[in-house]
Amino acid sequence: MVIKAEVVRLGDRKPRDNPRFVVTNMRQTPRFIYEKIYCARGDIENRIKELLDGLQIDRTSCSLFSANQFRVLLTAAAYVLMQELRRRAARTACARTRVSWLRDRLLKLGVHVVRSARRLVLHLPRATPHLDA
Repeated sequence: MVIKAEVVRLGDRKPRDNPRFVVTNMRQTPRFIYEKIYCARGDIENRIKELLDGLQIDRTSCSLFSANQFRVLLTAAAYVLMQELRRRAARTACARTRVSWLRDRLLKLGVHVVRSARRLVLHLPRATPHLDA
């Protein structure tokens, strides 16, 4: 049995207990079991939650299977792109943000589009609430 006893203090709120218990028959050290297995499993569950809540991968309302399959494929491709964006932002404040935050704050920006015969130029805004990100 692995037990982690923690007290969480958030701002000016009262401290609260945050115990964690893991019961296993694995023979590794308690630290390895908690940090490498238990926490990794929680991180995977967070990624699944991002797919469901942030990108709505379960939205399969078309009557054709192939249409729903294509929707899931596009959602999975969008998630891979978001993961790459998060990976590229590894040393910034966006490194561990949720996919929905990245989408809403960084990608949904109004831009001024200038089109010429050979190219498109996108002029990003100079003032936005999350300019530093």
